[in-house]
Amino acid sequence: MKKFSNTYIFLFSSFLVIVVAAVLSFVSESLRPIQQLNVEIEKKQDILRSVGQAQDFATVENKNTYILDLYAKYIKSSIVVNSKGEIIEGRDAFEITKDLKNEIAKPLEERGLPIFIYEDENLVKRFVIPLRGKGLWGPIWGYVSLEDDFKTIFGTVFDHVSETPGLGAEIREIWFQKEFHGKKIFDESGKFVSVMVVKGGTEDSDLYAVDAISGGTITSKGLQYMLHDCLLSYENYFKSNMKKD
Repeated sequence: MKKFSNTYIFLFSSFLVIVVAAVLSFVSESLRPIQQLNVEIEKKQDILRSVGQAQDFATVENKNTYILDLYAKYIKSSIVVNSKGEIIEGRDAFEITKDLKNEIAKPLEERGLPIFIYEDENLVKRFVIPLRGKGLWGPIWGYVSLEDDFKTIFGTVFDHVSETPGLGAEIREIWFQKEFHGKKIFDESGKFVSVMVVKGGTEDSDLYAVDAISGGTITSKGLQYMLHDCLLSYENYFKSNMKKD
């Protein structure tokens, strides 16, 4: 039986490591455009869902084309504002949304706040705000669309990475997200109040609260804080563009 020296074994092992690393690096780089497209499609789909579009996603054959075409049709523009409500030139709203965690970690006065502007065939406008917060076991995120009065919620989309199935994970269910439709984020005096997520139930007539998820109290509260804190950053922009009653 042929014996190999330690030097030979070391060199051969090193060669294998280099080859495997090179192959993995090549595969990773080859897949990067696909991964980036998947992220883009997912985010654009959620933006569209928040304004009541992309309902046929599950049944269409070419899902990527479907989302990209709808997005180009309905999301007419996007802007980035600061906490004073001023438009920031030279920053891309979608790029910020892809790394919202790091943007939110900045001091408020340094943040870029993305807004996506939807407009339909009847010139009805809605304004989509990205959200990010903390649930029980990890990050939660989503989008909320506002009517053009900047007071009324039209739609929401929420998602998570690791909330408990049947409990906190219910935030991604349509029945829960529909509860936010028509709720107000400013009270009658013009004070920003956001929307409370109430354990034990609330009346349908309450314009400032929804029912919390049964058994998912911590995730529900995390969602409430996420909605409040993210929308509060836009308060000056909302007020400066608010329609007068």
